[in-house]
Amino acid sequence: MAFKSRLAFIDLLRGWALLVMIEVHVFNAFILPQYQTTSWFKKLDFINGLVAPSFIFISGFVFLLASQKKLESFRAFGPAFWKQLGRIGLIWLVGYSLHLPYFSFFKSVTYSTEEQLLSFYQSDVLHCIAFGLLALFLLRLIIRNDRIYSTVLLLSGLFVMTATMFIWDIDFTALVPAPIAAYLNNKHYSLFPLFPWTAFMFFGGYFATGYIRAREQQKEKKIIQKFAVIGPVILTAAFIAGSLSIHVPYASAAANASPAFFFQRLGIVILLLTACWYYAEYRKTEKSFVLDVSRESLLVYTVHLLVIYGRFWNERSLYYYYGNKYGVPECIAGTLILAVSMVCMAVFWGWLKRNHFPLARIFSWMLCVTIIIYFFAA
Repeated sequence: MAFKSRLAFIDLLRGWALLVMIEVHVFNAFILPQYQTTSWFKKLDFINGLVAPSFIFISGFVFLLASQKKLESFRAFGPAFWKQLGRIGLIWLVGYSLHLPYFSFFKSVTYSTEEQLLSFYQSDVLHCIAFGLLALFLLRLIIRNDRIYSTVLLLSGLFVMTATMFIWDIDFTALVPAPIAAYLNNKHYSLFPLFPWTAFMFFGGYFATGYIRAREQQKEKKIIQKFAVIGPVILTAAFIAGSLSIHVPYASAAANASPAFFFQRLGIVILLLTACWYYAEYRKTEKSFVLDVSRESLLVYTVHLLVIYGRFWNERSLYYYYGNKYGVPECIAGTLILAVSMVCMAVFWGWLKRNHFPLARIFSWMLCVTIIIYFFAA
């Protein structure tokens, strides 16, 4: 995707979501437990809870924009088709690799406990995005009419959100294999199961179809103005619905399974997307460290998690040694240090790919081969 000012708003939202995500993981991993019960931390926790919806929503939005000119190649099973499948597979592979019981095939197969395997099977943000992208991709191959496709995305999002209420309390490990059960709800480690989180992906794709039509008709500003109205309407309705004591038969009483929970966050994400558009238009944003982070989103996501949770120190992580041991100033300092490091990494890697692409590709392959050999040899 070309990073012109009128499209930079998409990457501004994704880039800021990634940077705030670093703060989320640093604070959650290292802050002392007594701070987590304070009123300010609960407010911070609500703000932090907007990161995942924003990240998943924008992934669906970006897919629709990026795939618009590749549809014929997709449907002819051309290079773009296989490249897209490869990207989805890579996201899935990275998602699972971050939860390996041991960074060793032999140890993972031989020594993993049942709890470790359940943790490995969990559905995290990357698993959710990979599944959502695959669904958007397959539906785009099958459905050629743009308006029908848009309607299917809307209905899919509503279905996932509604179904969440009725499956949230079910322990699916008694019904289906654990690797599948992990995708359905949060009963076993999954922080971002498909229900309700893929609904953000479907809605991201749905809003992208409206944006694409408006751009083609030279009505981009009008659709953004509609977003600026839709966001507050959804948010207000969700807060009103959440304040009412409405009992739905057979539905879960858990807050995360409530439609109000979903639509509150969806409304805020749409507002954030709108704000990023106006900011990008005002500043004519074409270059920014936030855009650099967004361009290397998978790299930044993976590396910052490995820094915190990677077991590189005698099979132990920084979280194992220092988890929940620091105050607010130390966590702020840690967030800044890690965020600046990730920005520098993203800027350097982006520069290397733009100016020395063959060298960057060789380095990538060498790193991948080294990791694979170590994983199967250790």
